Amino acid sequence: MMAEQEFHVDNTIRLAERMVRSESFNHLYDEGMSLVEEAASYLDGEGRAAARRLTRVAATLYAAESMRLTTRLMQVASWLLLQRASRSGEMTPDQVLSEKAKVRLDTDSAPESVAGWDEIPLSYCNIVHRSLRLQARVRQMDDEIYNENVEERPLFSTNPVSDQITLLATAFGNR
Repeated sequence: MMAEQEFHVDNTIRLAERMVRSESFNHLYDEGMSLVEEAASYLDGEGRAAARRLTRVAATLYAAESMRLTTRLMQVASWLLLQRASRSGEMTPDQVLSEKAKVRLDTDSAPESVAGWDEIPLSYCNIVHRSLRLQARVRQMDDEIYNENVEERPLFSTNPVSDQITLLATAFGNR
């Protein structure tokens, strides 16, 4: 059954599916859950004290960004928990798909050019940036595992070197 899940119509191997089912998933899971704990601890402690020292504009930004951060991390944690439940057999693939439909992996952050960002503590900015990178990795895995529409894939890969080689091969092949 594993081979059936990994190979698809276009004969590609979905590495994300394999990764979710492997031991290396534990590292991603641990990273995500640790970041959730770290963010909660920061917001309840050091961050609360730091927020009191901010100007009104920065405090408003900090409050809004804190809501985005917690939403982003809870959505990522939900996705990770679903994958772990699927992997352990606690949930069927249909149950996972049903619950996964409720998970959103698109919570952005305010642009750093917004007034007040320069006052936000660097330790908090670090947590925000790490959460965005984690969300991007999880979203990429989610897209690879669950979005099977080959037509939606770009014509060129995301590898610019490969794209150039393909263009050169096409150009010289036509001569």
